[in-house]
Amino acid sequence: MTILPERRARLAALLAAHHVEALLVTSRVNVRYLTGLDSSNAAVLVRADGSALLATDNRYIDKTRALGLEAVEASDVAARLAVPGAGIEAAHMTVATFQRLGQGLVPLPPLVERLREVKDDEELEHLRTACAIADQAFADLVGRGGIRPGATERDVARLLESRMAELGADGPAFDSIVAAGENGAVPHHAPTARPLRAGDLVTLDFGARHRGYHSDMTRTVSLGEPAAWQREIYDLVATAQRAGREALAPGAEAKEVDAAARSVIEAAGHGDHFRHGLGHGVGLEIHEDPFLGPSRTGKLEDRVPITVEPGVYLPGQGGVRIEDTLVTREGGPELLTKTTKELLVL
Repeated sequence: MTILPERRARLAALLAAHHVEALLVTSRVNVRYLTGLDSSNAAVLVRADGSALLATDNRYIDKTRALGLEAVEASDVAARLAVPGAGIEAAHMTVATFQRLGQGLVPLPPLVERLREVKDDEELEHLRTACAIADQAFADLVGRGGIRPGATERDVARLLESRMAELGADGPAFDSIVAAGENGAVPHHAPTARPLRAGDLVTLDFGARHRGYHSDMTRTVSLGEPAAWQREIYDLVATAQRAGREALAPGAEAKEVDAAARSVIEAAGHGDHFRHGLGHGVGLEIHEDPFLGPSRTGKLEDRVPITVEPGVYLPGQGGVRIEDTLVTREGGPELLTKTTKELLVL
């Protein structure tokens, strides 16, 4: 990947501001981002001149050398690369490891995560593919009658994940959420043996993983004609979600994007029923910077994949969430999840 030296060079450019000559990267995801190696035991030392030394154990050393990287074999990869005065990833290294490595290491903020927010063309293509797989799997699930009275939440989740695999996903982006009826009031409900019933709203939150990149989408469907209260909260969430999407732009404040959607729900008297942030970045992790929420700081940049996922959750009754993955762009966000947001009545 010709982009990898460019990523390391961009990281090296950040080191001078923190007065270090190198950064010891131990996060598995960040090692993959900088080197292309997905390993359960690897670390990379990125120097201020952009050069890098990678350490891994004998299971991965041949693969590492095939990538054209300067590499050494070691079982204790952090100890092999630790040099006095190097920065470390404070968010990822344990206190025990930090103490074991000795004096002279400098805890630093998440520099690689900052770089990962803005995606290159290859990353965006992987994300488009992951989203397309999820879109098609959902369409197939609906078209084949997989969401129906009598099927359990677990049945639906298994069918959805199986279809994503058949369509080429490396696996699900996360444990799929299928929440029927009153369970829809729980934002991160884990599927159970509860059968779907006529009259239920059913929320499905799912995604595919492709080449390490994660998609994320939520749709809420109705089993039979919705009751008035169900239609009301669905339309409310759809309006809020549209406002959040329209607020996405390079230079927008994270909290202002959240407010664009949240204010719609609050004005309808459901502010207490929207209990989480509006969205989050996606990429090599399903939840990564930046995050959208009332207390979040910072501005969005161009080419940042991010979700917009407002919800209304009524305890004991049910809920609605609608979520898309989009990419910030000048002139308006690029929508990656294409499934309709009209209420599907099954």
